[in-house]
Amino acid sequence: MFLPCHKDDTAIDTAIMIWNKVIDHTGLFQNIISDRDPKFTSALRTNLHNLFGKKLSFSKAYHPQTYGLAEIMIQTSEGMIIKFCAYGLELKYSDGFTHD
Repeated sequence: MFLPCHKDDTAIDTAIMIWNKVIDHTGLFQNIISDRDPKFTSALRTNLHNLFGKKLSFSKAYHPQTYGLAEIMIQTSEGMIIKFCAYGLELKYSDGFTHD
């Protein structure tokens, strides 16, 4: 699952977003694999995971045991976003609209 966020989101913002957009709809997860983003390595994150009794696993870039899952997912999502945005622009221009 991909959640859009901003560079200036805090650990609290991220925790609230995960709770509202993921846990509220799917329930608690067994494990999270993170790419060591500060939002996931914070004390708040640690306390939340301890509270729920869940484990957070940290990956290293293209480490054999994680098969680079975090990096692959990031690259995949970036590619999807680029294609989605380009597709939206094509539709916009094909309808006769121009960029201001």
